Amino acid sequence: MEAAYSHPKSLVPVQSKYCPGCGHGIIHRLIAEVIDEMGLQARSIITNPVGCAIWADLYFDFDSVQPAHGRTPAASTGIKRMLPDHLVVCYQGDGDLAAIGTAETIHAANRGEKFTTIFVNNAIYGMTGGQMAPTTLVGQYATTAPYGRDPDVAGMGYPIKVCELLATLQGTKYLARGAVNNPVNVKKTKKYIRTAFEAQMRGEGFTMVEILSQCPTNWKMSPVQSVEWVESSMIPFYPLGEIKNTLQPDPAAAAAVKPAGVR
Repeated sequence: MEAAYSHPKSLVPVQSKYCPGCGHGIIHRLIAEVIDEMGLQARSIITNPVGCAIWADLYFDFDSVQPAHGRTPAASTGIKRMLPDHLVVCYQGDGDLAAIGTAETIHAANRGEKFTTIFVNNAIYGMTGGQMAPTTLVGQYATTAPYGRDPDVAGMGYPIKVCELLATLQGTKYLARGAVNNPVNVKKTKKYIRTAFEAQMRGEGFTMVEILSQCPTNWKMSPVQSVEWVESSMIPFYPLGEIKNTLQPDPAAAAAVKPAGVR
């Protein structure tokens, strides 16, 4: 009988600390599955900063580094330069990447640093109590925006589309946005992660996969309501798909596809 499911070797078989309905666990599994499929468990390193991402090292069965809040790209840069044959994953939330760590992210991307960022966008600060994040949608409620985000209110501004912002930089080679609100989007997101990891291991430039993820606790929703809200509110503003792809053709894939009549 063929096995339909097995626990990824790159994930530690322990109970998750994440809230019910949170997307982080799904994203962890996707990362682990791709690493296992690529045979890179012994050569993978994840950098996970302050925020909900701080627990990632409890679940991944490979090396990890916990940089200071927002400094994850700097740590990933140093690690990848010293260990270019390793897969380096910079795992960040929207508060870490799009707020305190914005400069680190932009300059690493502009330099074309050869690590992969997994950017978890749940449009709110998760661990610290549900404050408004740079990615919080207009009208979305937060503890620091009790009447909803209003661009006309001083200090609130507009939500940032990180992939579109980074797409203007020459150092970025692959930028994609997925979601984990339903099985179809989960499958597509895994494909984006695989593409980014393969590009990194070929030595191409900066790669990032942004992943829209539900946060039922801080959205004050049930898990079912939260996945519906991703579909109805987040995806229309943050469109899914490959935002930028200037990767070189994979030599192995190109060799496997021959024109008709060529032997």
